[in-house]
Amino acid sequence: MAGETRDSKNSALLGRRDFLIRGSSAAAAVAALGLPRPAWAAPDGPPRVRRYTTLGRTGLKVSDISFGSSRSADPALVEHAFARGINYFDCAESYKGGNSELAIGRALRGKRDEVYLTSKVKCGVDTKRSSLMQALERSLKRLQTDHVDIYFNHAVNDIERLKNDEWLEFATRAKQQGKIRFTGMSGHGGQLVACMDYALDHDLVDVILCAYNFGQDPSFFERLTTRMDFVAVQPDLPRVLAKAREKNVGLVAMKTLRGARLNDMRPYEWDKATFAQAALRWVLAGTRVDALVISMTSIEQIDEFVAASGAPAPRGAELDLLEDYLLAQGRPYCNHACDACESSCPHGVAISEVLRTRMYAVDYGDLSYARDEYAELANNAQVCASCVHTSCVGACPQDLQIPDLTREAHRLLA
Repeated sequence: MAGETRDSKNSALLGRRDFLIRGSSAAAAVAALGLPRPAWAAPDGPPRVRRYTTLGRTGLKVSDISFGSSRSADPALVEHAFARGINYFDCAESYKGGNSELAIGRALRGKRDEVYLTSKVKCGVDTKRSSLMQALERSLKRLQTDHVDIYFNHAVNDIERLKNDEWLEFATRAKQQGKIRFTGMSGHGGQLVACMDYALDHDLVDVILCAYNFGQDPSFFERLTTRMDFVAVQPDLPRVLAKAREKNVGLVAMKTLRGARLNDMRPYEWDKATFAQAALRWVLAGTRVDALVISMTSIEQIDEFVAASGAPAPRGAELDLLEDYLLAQGRPYCNHACDACESSCPHGVAISEVLRTRMYAVDYGDLSYARDEYAELANNAQVCASCVHTSCVGACPQDLQIPDLTREAHRLLA
C-alpha cells in the first residue's frame, strides 16, 4: 500500500497474528482479514481422483493424491479411498505394528490388478539381506499379494545406510523373483538432501518419497519478505528434486500439510475450499513432484483431500490462507530434513527426529503413533532432562527453543 511504513506493516502483521491465534468464526475472520472468496472451490458431487500421473521411469500411472496408512488400520477407509479413485496405497511393515498392511490386504483383495502397493523396511548399516527378505515376505503375506510395486528403504537419514551392499543384493534378488518391481528410498530426517544426492549419483532408486510442503520451498517465501521474518532453511531441496527429475526418478511428496494442524485454520476457510486442499494443490501444481501421499484417518478426510485432485494451483486468497497458517502456527515446527542442529548436541541426541515424533503427538494429535516412533529412536531425548550444556541453544535457524521442546517430547513420549 502506498505510504505504508515498515513499522505499520509489522504492527498489522502482529495484530493479524494475534487474531489468528485467538480464533473466530469464518465470517468474522474473512471480514476482519479482508480475505476475498477464492476463485477455486471443490466440485459439486462426490469427490474423486481426477488426475493420474506417470511416476518417473517406473511408468506407473498413479493417483496424484494417494493413500497413506501410517496412522490407520481400518479396511473401510481403504475401501472408501479405492472407491474415490485412489490407486496408490503406501504402507510399511512398522505402521501400526503391521496392522496397516493387514487392512490394505483385506480391503483390496480381488483388486490387485487395479492398484499399486508399496511397503518399506529400514535397512541399517549392518542389516543383512536375509533379514530384508524375511521382512518383505512378512509384508507380502499381510498384503495378500505375491509382489509389491515399490519397496522403499525407509526413513533414510544416513548416507552410510545407502552404502550397505546387502540392500542392493537383496533388491536385485527380489526383483529377479518377481517380489518387487521397483525400489526407492524414503526420508524426512536430517541429511535428506545429502542422502538423495548419493542415491541419485549411484543410481540406487527408481522412486524417492520425501518431505515437501509449501513451507519448505524457498520460492514460497519470496512473496513474504515484507510480511514475515520466516526464512527457508532448505535452499538445496529444489536443486536435488530437479536432479531427480533429470534422471527420471519418480518423486512422491509426504508431510505436505506442514504439521497437519487442520483445526487451526477451520475458522478461516470457505465452504468447499480448505487449507488442506490449498496446501495439497500447491505441492502438486509445480513440476517438482509427481504425486503425494497423505495419511487418511477418516472418511471425511479422504473426501476433503481427494477433492483437490487435478485442481489448479492456489492463488490470491488461498495463498494468503497458507501464509496465515504459518502465522497461526508460530515457530514450534521443525523443518523436515534440516540438520542444522544435529552437530550441536554433545550427547548425540537426534534432535530433528525427536521433534518429528513430538509433531505426531502435538500437531497430529496421535499420541500412540508418536510413542511408537519415539521408541524406535536410538538417541532419544532422555539425557535432555538433566543436561547442563547450552550448545543446542541458538542452533536452530528457525529459533526453536530446542531444550524446551526435546524435554517436552521425552515427557510426552518416553
